[in-house]
Amino acid sequence: MRREVRVLRVALILLALAVYIWFVIDVIRTPSTSTRTLPKYVWLLIVILVPLVGGVIWFLAGRPKPDRPRRGRRRRGPVAPDDDPAFLRQLEDDAWAERMRRRREEGDEAPA
Repeated sequence: MRREVRVLRVALILLALAVYIWFVIDVIRTPSTSTRTLPKYVWLLIVILVPLVGGVIWFLAGRPKPDRPRRGRRRRGPVAPDDDPAFLRQLEDDAWAERMRRRREEGDEAPA
């Protein structure tokens, strides 16, 4: 039983250390112009001096929000080529031109 408790403690410590390192690296890699509420160096100090709590605060209040497309701004127009009327028209024109070319070739080869 004692061994499992030790293993669990070590696992929790390693997990906390990994999360701490991830927070520090995340602050360092974030551009200075992208941080929210405080300057980047202040966030770095908070994350380093108050290990896990500082990282959680950084994640909630200082980390830049990811750019997400807005719901209302859907792309207008066709999504796939076969939804595009101009593309379909071009396919029809190409097929027609190919048929005409074949007819001309067959007409040239036919005996007179």
